[in-house]
Amino acid sequence: MKTTKEKSEKAYEVLKDKFGYKNKLSAPRLTKVVVSVSTGSAIKKDKNRNDFIIDRLSKITGQKPALRSAKKSIASFKIRQGDPVGVSVSLRGTRMYGFLDKLLDIALPRTKDFRGIDSKIVDSIGNATIGLKEHTVFPETIDEELKDVFGMAVTIVTTAKSKEEAKEFFELIGVPFKK
Repeated sequence: MKTTKEKSEKAYEVLKDKFGYKNKLSAPRLTKVVVSVSTGSAIKKDKNRNDFIIDRLSKITGQKPALRSAKKSIASFKIRQGDPVGVSVSLRGTRMYGFLDKLLDIALPRTKDFRGIDSKIVDSIGNATIGLKEHTVFPETIDEELKDVFGMAVTIVTTAKSKEEAKEFFELIGVPFKK
């Protein structure tokens, strides 16, 4: 079975005829993967929630996440500027490819009632954001209690110039779209 890195390197050969690329650098390639979790109002109830999420996310991604704070105060949400509202980690290079292999080959097929990802996840500038409702689909988190389940957003950033180009590239690297 080929890895995501090998598939993305072979994508140029497949896409060059369809989109008329002159060299390998004009073909789409993966730039980074951003995994983010919003803690939101849960931090007001449980002060250790961010530490728990940081611990689980570092086990899943292999890299320590950064705490994200609110950019401005919003009174109706009871959020002040500087309050922690989320956790985020950006993966590049070897960790990015390893995480994508784990996401596409292990975690997504383990999700409940999985029939593929909707092709609407690809935006107009060539990036894709996949929402996961449970972090427990990753093999590193099997032993934990089910009361502390959180969701996450996985954004795959590419150098594709259009939605069609990105969609073809994602199909080639193994993103399971609905038929």
